[in-house]
Amino acid sequence: MDKYKVTTPISLEDFDTKAVKEGAEKELKTVRKKLGKLQDTIYAHGKYAVLVCLQGMDTAGKDSLIREVFKDFNVRGVEVHSFKVPTELELKHDYIWRHYIALPARGKFGVFNRTHYENVLVTRVHPEYIMGENIPNINAVEDINDTFWDSRFEQINNFEKHIAQNGTIIFKFFLNLSKNEQKNRLLRRLEKQEKNWKFSPGDLKERKLWDTYQECYQDAINRTSKSHAPWYIIPADDKPTARYIVAKTMYDTLKMYSDIQEPELEDDIKENLETYKKELNNE
Repeated sequence: MDKYKVTTPISLEDFDTKAVKEGAEKELKTVRKKLGKLQDTIYAHGKYAVLVCLQGMDTAGKDSLIREVFKDFNVRGVEVHSFKVPTELELKHDYIWRHYIALPARGKFGVFNRTHYENVLVTRVHPEYIMGENIPNINAVEDINDTFWDSRFEQINNFEKHIAQNGTIIFKFFLNLSKNEQKNRLLRRLEKQEKNWKFSPGDLKERKLWDTYQECYQDAINRTSKSHAPWYIIPADDKPTARYIVAKTMYDTLKMYSDIQEPELEDDIKENLETYKKELNNE
């Protein structure tokens, strides 16, 4: 799965948006069961947290990927956060605050459905949104210049470096969807009554800014894919294959942490296991 990992500067145009793996759904079932068992070990071990960041254009398949990939997890070991437009309270803090307080505790998985990267993606396409943050020295859209974005990328890199150094294993997945496939998925939302609720006229407005979003994603990926917090560019036109790649990437990476083991019982408890069993059997 290393071919999806960003280790050098990339151009999104060089990456396929569609990959089809035969038997992907069956393979996913196998991998997610292994992930579920590994999650139990990580929970018992209690020294690492795992943060899974999902980004992609509208209809890229983030929601269904979460449902299918984490289906075999113990619910106590995984938390999903979907970040929408910042609330009034969130806007009274710095932009990373709401993400920081949602980070998974050691032993748990946290899934961010849209992430702190919205603050260098949506806000970069729509810089007027920054004005709602009420930041010192930003009094007009004209004040939001290259220096501002350089600083924000530095802050994000520092945030990820900090949590990685303190035991959080970070995965960042960009679901790389083609414009034509997004069109097909939007049409399905309109044609199928049970999917109508997912459609918003705003989706069409954002679609017109497709090229701008692609440029911003590419820049964000190139600036922030680090060894401790790598980006993976996942072909997303075929959902079963995309889900399999994400699950397999996480499993293969986490298995490399040889120190993640279930804790051993204390010696005095191990020595008396037979005594405890005898006590219970004699009740």
